[in-house]
Amino acid sequence: MTQEIEIEFKNLLTKVEYDRLCEFLEVEESGALSHTNHYFETPGFELKQHGSALRIREKNGQWQLTLKEPHPEGLLETHDTLTEQEADSWINGDIIPKPQVAVQLNQLGIDFAALNYGGALTTRRIETEFKGTIVVLDQSTYNGYTDYELEVEAQERRHGQRVFDELLERLEIRKKQTPNKIQRFYDSMENR
Repeated sequence: MTQEIEIEFKNLLTKVEYDRLCEFLEVEESGALSHTNHYFETPGFELKQHGSALRIREKNGQWQLTLKEPHPEGLLETHDTLTEQEADSWINGDIIPKPQVAVQLNQLGIDFAALNYGGALTTRRIETEFKGTIVVLDQSTYNGYTDYELEVEAQERRHGQRVFDELLERLEIRKKQTPNKIQRFYDSMENR
């Protein structure tokens, strides 16, 4: 099964904080790569109730279906590769079960037939290595909103937490409650 555990630490940023991090990490906004997430949910938000999220990511002409679920170490991600035609079918309401994600959705008691397309979020992403972690700076646009986010991805939780805390402290960035992108996306729809 195509699965991985994702250990990451996140913090929403202001544009000023985002710019400060770019300068500190010596990265350029012009080097950002773009990808689009297409989100799916049931009418009753059953995935959200399980703390889970389902997306198709379009990146460099490749399409990947990913289910994210809570895991004691972070997030369990289950992946299936899609063709562009399959992704288009999903987005247009013809949702075809894929083997790896289907197993996990069945365990959650969620039927593919209940899934609906929610919309898209586009992210311009800068990644750089820093002290044995991957530091990610995201600028995301969706439903008329733009937000900025810091992510620190690590192989080990304690080390990742140390690096994350150090960046926030060193650059005088206040730690903020940071819902994941899919939650921010759906929350933005309620605020329209």
